[in-house]
Amino acid sequence: MNDVTMEVLSRKSNEDHDGPLVEVKDLEVSFQTLGGSVSALRGISFEIWPGETVAIVGESGSGKSTTATALINLLPSNGSIGAGSIKIDGREMVGLSQDQMASVRGKIVGYVPQDPMSNLNPVWSVGFQVEEAVRANGLAHTRKEIKARAVEVLKEAGLGDAARRMKQFPHQFSGGMRQRVLIGIGLAADPKFLIADEPTSALDVTVQKTILDHLATLTRENNTAVLFITHDLGLAAERATKLIVMHRGKIVEAGPSVELLENPQHPYTKSLIAAAPSLASRRIRGSSASDDDGTTLDMARLAAQHHESAEEHHVSTAPASIEVVNLTKVFAIRKGGFRTEPLTAVDNVSFKVHKGSTLALVGESGSGKTTAARMILGLEPPTSGDIIIAGTNLNGISRKGMFNLRSRMQPVFQDPYASLDPQRSIGAIIGEPMRVHGISDRPTRLARVKELLDQVSLPESIAERYPNELSGGQRQRVAVARALALKPEVVVLDEAVSALDVLVQAQVLQLLADLQEDLGLTYLFITHDLAVVRLVADEVAVMEDGKIVETGTTDEIFDNAQMPYTQRLLEAIPGAGIKWAS
Repeated sequence: MNDVTMEVLSRKSNEDHDGPLVEVKDLEVSFQTLGGSVSALRGISFEIWPGETVAIVGESGSGKSTTATALINLLPSNGSIGAGSIKIDGREMVGLSQDQMASVRGKIVGYVPQDPMSNLNPVWSVGFQVEEAVRANGLAHTRKEIKARAVEVLKEAGLGDAARRMKQFPHQFSGGMRQRVLIGIGLAADPKFLIADEPTSALDVTVQKTILDHLATLTRENNTAVLFITHDLGLAAERATKLIVMHRGKIVEAGPSVELLENPQHPYTKSLIAAAPSLASRRIRGSSASDDDGTTLDMARLAAQHHESAEEHHVSTAPASIEVVNLTKVFAIRKGGFRTEPLTAVDNVSFKVHKGSTLALVGESGSGKTTAARMILGLEPPTSGDIIIAGTNLNGISRKGMFNLRSRMQPVFQDPYASLDPQRSIGAIIGEPMRVHGISDRPTRLARVKELLDQVSLPESIAERYPNELSGGQRQRVAVARALALKPEVVVLDEAVSALDVLVQAQVLQLLADLQEDLGLTYLFITHDLAVVRLVADEVAVMEDGKIVETGTTDEIFDNAQMPYTQRLLEAIPGAGIKWAS
C-alpha cells in the first residue's frame, strides 16, 4: 500500500478493456513566478481503469487540482509540464495543441469544477450555457436539436421542469441546482473519464449526498471512470474504491480506500486522518500545546481528542449571553409586477447560548440559520420576537446603542478572503475595529494588534503583509484576531471553517477552543457540517424550514436524535460507517 508509483491502483476493473483508461507516469509540473520556477508536481504516477473511481486527497497546495488541470491541459498560463506522460484512452496528452485537446475535452474527458457560481456566466441564461456545451461537443446540429439535447442534459442532471429552468439565470438557482448544471455539462457527451474537482464542497450534507448519489448512478450506467478531487476523507472513502494521498506535489501513499483509512502507513496520512472530524469525534478542549512557531497541532494529541471518549457533558447553568425568544423573520418576495408573497425564513425560534459555551445552529441551506445569525448581529431587523445580548434587548435599541453593543459581539464569516480588505495590511485590518470605536491612540492600537496576533498564533511580522500573501488558514486566524480586537463576550461564527482543508480546519478549531477557555468567550456556531459540530459544540439546535425542530446537548443529538430530519442529517455525514484509524 506504500508503493507511491500506484501499482496498487492498477488492478483490472473491467475485463473488456485491455489496459488502464488513464495512465500517468512520472509527471512533473512547475509554475514560473517572480521568484523563479516553483515545482508543483514531482514525479507522480497512477492508473485509473474503466468504471473505477479514484480519489485524490490532501491539504490545500498539495497538488490535487494541479493534477486535474494538467490531465486536460488547462494549467494556468505560467504553468507547464516539464516531464512525464499522460495517456487517456491510449492517446498521449502531453504535447497536444489546444485544437487537438478540444476533441478530447467533453467527448473523452468530462470536467466538473468546484465553484458553480464562478464557473457559470452570471449574465447568460443556464439554457444558453448548456446549449453552448452541446454545440461545442457536436452532440446536435440544428437549433431545435441543440435545445432538445440541452433540456435532456438538465433532466439527466436531476433538475425538474428542465424546459422552464433553461430560461433562468445562475443566481436564480440554489447551490445544489448550479452544481447539477455543471455535472450535466460535464457528462453531456457521455465521456469515458470524468474529473470532479471538489464538486460538492460548498453544499450541505443532504444535498451533497443526493447529488453524489445521482452522479454515481450516471457514471455507473456508462461505465465512466472518475477522478474525484477532495479534501474530505470521509467523502473520498465513501465514494471511491481507491485513494491517492498527495503532499507537497508528491504521492505519499495510495491504496484501497477503507484499508488506507483503517491502517495508514505514512505520517502525513495519519495526520490527515487524525484531523478529520467524524461521528466518533468528541468535543475539543482548550490546550496551549503547539509546536515552536505555534502554527501546527500535535496530531497525536488531536487524534486522542477526536476519538477518545470525553466526560459526560451536562447542560450549563451559567447565565445566557445570547437569548432568542419567539424570533420571526418574514420576507416579501416579489412575484411579478407589484405582487408580493410572504416568505417566513425564521419562524418563532427560541434558544439560549450560555456564557462561555458553544451552541451549534445546524440545518440544510435555506433552513433559516444564517438569517437568524444576521438578526442576532443586528444586520437584519426581525419581524417579531426578542434578541437579548449580554443582558441588552435589541428591540427598540438606538443606533448608538447598537454601535456600542457591537464591541461586545463580533462575527467571523465563511470566506476569510472576501471578508478581509485586500488593499489594507493585516495590521490595519485587525486594528480597524479599535479605530472605528475610538479606542486608544495609534501606539496603543499597534501594541494591541501584536497581542492579538500572538493570541491567534501568528508571527508579529504578518502585520505588514496583505491578505493575498497569506494561506486560507492564516487569513481565518486574522479574521478571528479582528473579531477579538474589542474584547467581545460573544462571537458569531457563520460557516467559519467550511472553506478550509482538514488540517487547517483542525488548527482553527483548536484555536477557537483555546481562546474560549482563556477568554471565557461565548460562541454561536452556524454550520451545515455536523461532523465539525461534534468537535466544537456543547449544545445543538437543529433548524428545518425556519423552525427549531430539536435541541439538546451534543451527545444527546448525535447519540439519540429523536426527529427524522435530524436523523437524516446525521445519516448523510460522509464516512459515518468507516472505522477510522486511531
